[in-house]
Amino acid sequence: MHVDLDAFFPSVEVRENPELRGKPVIVGADPKEGKGRGVVASASYEARKFGIRSGMPISRAWKLCPQGVYIRPNFDLYTKVSNNIMKILRNYADKFEQYGIDEAFLDVSNRVRDFEEARELAETIRREVFDKEKLTCSIGIASNKLLAKIASDYRKPYGLTIVKEGDVERFLSGLKVRKLPGVGPKTEIRLKEMKIKTINDLAKARLDDLVKVFGVVWGTRLHESARGIDESEVQEEYQIKSIGREFTFEEDTNDRNLVFKAINDLAEEVHDELMENRFYFKTVNVKIRYEDFETHTHAKSLFFPTNSVDTIKDIAKKLTLPFLQANKKIRLIGVRVSNLTFNYKQITLE
Repeated sequence: MHVDLDAFFPSVEVRENPELRGKPVIVGADPKEGKGRGVVASASYEARKFGIRSGMPISRAWKLCPQGVYIRPNFDLYTKVSNNIMKILRNYADKFEQYGIDEAFLDVSNRVRDFEEARELAETIRREVFDKEKLTCSIGIASNKLLAKIASDYRKPYGLTIVKEGDVERFLSGLKVRKLPGVGPKTEIRLKEMKIKTINDLAKARLDDLVKVFGVVWGTRLHESARGIDESEVQEEYQIKSIGREFTFEEDTNDRNLVFKAINDLAEEVHDELMENRFYFKTVNVKIRYEDFETHTHAKSLFFPTNSVDTIKDIAKKLTLPFLQANKKIRLIGVRVSNLTFNYKQITLE
């Protein structure tokens, strides 16, 4: 099973403030009446009817839906609610893999005898999540993780979709290639250039042609995914791969003090989430986007894991310093930690 919480951030906000129910709710940066410079973190289904999507510039969202309710993210609340729901889901699985803050895979192979029993179990899960947290989720059921994830998105919100082994080709054939996990805008464009628009088109494509364009690993993976092939197992010891935050400046800047202050603030937010989840990190990453949208990332890894907020700040500033010396102003700064370990015995770095 793949369980996906429906429009998670906005749904939590509506739960906390029922007056928002039925309204287009957009969680993200302050739109500043169309002059905001951040992005949309998530949008309710009412907001999506206006064309608003996650990752969209907040200024664009405002133009599409100025009457929307714009809310700054409350990550502490979202993390708390997510943890509560993940505890519920874990109780139903032989193996459990959290997949981000609002998704999880459940291997229930030893708990049900067939797909009909799996359906009944999924209904039980959806009821308990709603009864205890007043939030809805969509569930996909299939013989592997790839198909289950695609299925959970098939009838959102509050959907339940089963893909039996004999129905895989029929289920996938008419879907757009973007429905495949890992296929983003750039991959979609390159596939369209090959006259591949649907998953059926991709399944019929020659493997050699895909390998020429995408390389052996990704080309082969695309070809297998289009035919519903996925042998990856549900990982019981799952870890969040990284934790990060980004900030878009009100005005493009190369002021070292302003950039370093933003890094301090971002590092504090990242550190708060680390502590909430008892994670330690080994790698610090920075992301810099210039005024012309040229984007750079740089990272540094440590020898041992730590959870020191000062380490995040110090390394992030050192990584950013060369970019401040360029003859261009910075539009966006991001700080991220990765190579995470859970509940590691802290080692103090001198």
